[in-house]
Amino acid sequence: MRHITLSFFLLVSSFCFAQETDLQLKNVSDTILNQKRILKVSDPLNGEKTMQKLFPGNLYHLSDKNTFISWKCKSCKPAPFLDVNGVEGDQMFPYTEGVATRLIANIDYKDSKGNEFKILAFNHSVHDEDGLQTGRFSGGLLGVAKFAKNNTVWEMRSFQPAVAAFGSFAQCPTPKLVEIGEDQYALSLVHANGGAGGPYNGYFYIIAGFDGKYQPLMEIDNYSLTNSASSEWSSTYTVITDNNKKFFRDFKIITKGSYKKAKGTEDDFEVDLPVELTEMAKTKKQFNFVIERNYSFKGKFYKMIDKPIVKFSNVK
Repeated sequence: MRHITLSFFLLVSSFCFAQETDLQLKNVSDTILNQKRILKVSDPLNGEKTMQKLFPGNLYHLSDKNTFISWKCKSCKPAPFLDVNGVEGDQMFPYTEGVATRLIANIDYKDSKGNEFKILAFNHSVHDEDGLQTGRFSGGLLGVAKFAKNNTVWEMRSFQPAVAAFGSFAQCPTPKLVEIGEDQYALSLVHANGGAGGPYNGYFYIIAGFDGKYQPLMEIDNYSLTNSASSEWSSTYTVITDNNKKFFRDFKIITKGSYKKAKGTEDDFEVDLPVELTEMAKTKKQFNFVIERNYSFKGKFYKMIDKPIVKFSNVK
């Protein structure tokens, strides 16, 4: 009886394992990339089902909430998209090996007139037979769809299958909504990456509609530092609303942290510092700091204005 029970357990386990790993790609039409597609969804809008309408591949629900759509487009012509990691070059999308698409954000908001909107954000990665996302310096490719509510129907107003790649291990950080102007909304995210066991450097991005497409309009380096034995810092942002700018308002970035000279060991080595700290670090072993930086939209991108204000304390 014990032998029969064990055999049954192994049979079921093998079946479940096969179910987890036997992922099939579904070929789709190149119309999947048409940014002028018309899509209307009845209220309430279900993010997962809407993702299936936009990317009609095979839907899989694996363990650990690993839900994604596997698809391949043989007739699509791959195009380059920026990967902010800058290590492996641009990502050619759709991937010739196939695509795994995941829903990473379902954002609701209203404008000043009470109109309701919804933004769905997607993460694309190269199809993996085991449903994994790999590659330390390979970002997750962000895609965006925006809907507006019209009575009981959600109508897609804009659709951009791919914008740019952020994050590590093919996982784009979850974007958050930020109002950058009068009824003007954008997405923000913090991209952080680093070598195995080493410090993670964070970059802050604003992604907004401009020139007819979503694109990164702000990149702030040294926004955060984590996983360092000697130093750390983090930042917050504020959208400036008191200078009468209607759109693309100014940003104030406040960075707070501490520096301690590294011991030079395998686990504690010097980190790349914000330029505002390099001179102090040449003569001091330890200090706390606050950096205030201001950014304004100039032409097609946010650029730093004025001279950063730096305050030091606990200097040793």
